[in-house]
Amino acid sequence: MDSKTAWKTFIDFYKLKNPSDEQVFLYTESMKYIIETEKDPDVMLSLGGHYYGRKRFDLALRYYEMAAAYDLKDAYQCLGYIWYYGRTGHVDYKKAYECFFRGYEKGDLTSSYKIADMYKNGYYVEKDMAKYKEIIEDLYERVKDETFLGAPVPDIFVRLAAIRSDEGKKEEALELYFKAKDYLRQQLARNAFFGSINVMKGIVKAIHELQGFDDTDFDCFDLLSVFDQPMKVIFRYKHKRYEVESVQEEEGNSVRFGDKWYRSCEDFLVKAEIGGKRMIDINMELYGFEVA
Repeated sequence: MDSKTAWKTFIDFYKLKNPSDEQVFLYTESMKYIIETEKDPDVMLSLGGHYYGRKRFDLALRYYEMAAAYDLKDAYQCLGYIWYYGRTGHVDYKKAYECFFRGYEKGDLTSSYKIADMYKNGYYVEKDMAKYKEIIEDLYERVKDETFLGAPVPDIFVRLAAIRSDEGKKEEALELYFKAKDYLRQQLARNAFFGSINVMKGIVKAIHELQGFDDTDFDCFDLLSVFDQPMKVIFRYKHKRYEVESVQEEEGNSVRFGDKWYRSCEDFLVKAEIGGKRMIDINMELYGFEVA
């Protein structure tokens, strides 16, 4: 392998929607080659992110630490997540705080809202709701007009929405939740990261709690909430009608779509396909959802 081939493989990989095992192997080998020969911290971070998405957290930690050694801003938030959630086996809020605080000092948005979370929960620091709200309010002002889909806008919006809900400002809370949902739908169409799906589930459940569920006007992500119970739903894609069903089983609700079964709604959204395209990738093109 040479540098030109490695970089081309690295760049071309991001154009693939469903890469094969061979393409994934070539991608990781290309990144390792670039890291070894060029010491590029951004590629270190990308390889760490690749392993994190595949839940190979030991390898993610290795490459995040390599990127952080070059003082790469985004590496601190990634390391913070490793320790905050105990991805490699144990939670360490001290290390998490130190990593997030380095990112916070550098103006990183994700590190900043995670520092706020630590003040809210009293993790490593004294619980301080005023500090939590102050940071989230400031972050909202920074991102309220953001259009870059790589920004953590939904994460900040949902936190402010919860604050507004606690303040009794239901309409403001709902507006923020809907904006977060729309933004996240677009992000998920580009990258179906498991953490983002969990955020979406929280959003739809919060919306349903505030205003109820309208069974004649919803989208595929509302299924994350309503498929907690047995239900049959119809929807359309390119003018064709489809049917999906949540079925009660001893271990929870499974999802049937056509002749295939999925262990959960999250599993269905990420793996189910129409015409070779994953549901989650075309979520913006699905319409006409209603309870059958």
